[in-house]
Amino acid sequence: MDENHPKRRKDKYNPYTIGTTDDGRHWLTFSDGQGIRHHFEISNVVFDALNAFELGDLSYLNEVDRHYEQSELTEGSLYERAVNRPDTVEESAMRRMEYQQLHKAISELPETQRLRLCLYYFEGLTYEQIGELEGCTFQAVAKSIAAAEKRLKNILK
Repeated sequence: MDENHPKRRKDKYNPYTIGTTDDGRHWLTFSDGQGIRHHFEISNVVFDALNAFELGDLSYLNEVDRHYEQSELTEGSLYERAVNRPDTVEESAMRRMEYQQLHKAISELPETQRLRLCLYYFEGLTYEQIGELEGCTFQAVAKSIAAAEKRLKNILK
C-alpha cells in the first residue's frame, strides 16, 4: 500500500484490499474461493464506497475494543476470567467438613500408625527418615502406613 491509503486493521472476514497508485488510479485485490488472487483497477466511486466501508468497519472494531470489552468487566465476568478462582462458600464448607471427618478418622488410628501417617503426609518425611527416627526398618514403616491408609478408607466410607 502507498502513503495515500495506509494499511488499516481490518475485520478477519474482510476479503479484499484496496489502494491507490502514484498516478491516482485505484485498485482492488482479493482472493477467490479457490485461493486465486485477483487484482484489478476500480473507479473512484467504487473506491470511495469501499474506503468508507473500511473506515466504518475500523470505527466499529475500535468501539468494540474500547467500550464493549470494558463494559463486560463485572464481578461475574472477572470471576470467569480468573486463573485461580476462589472457592465458593459451598465448596469451602464441604472442604471444611471433609477435613473434620479426616482428622476425626486419623485420631481413631492406633498411636504408631497415626504418628507415622502424619510424619509421612503432613511433615513430608520419607519412609527411610521415619524409620531412622523410630529406630525401625523401612518395611515396618511402609506396612504401618499402608495399614493406616486402609483403615482410613474403611472409616471414611
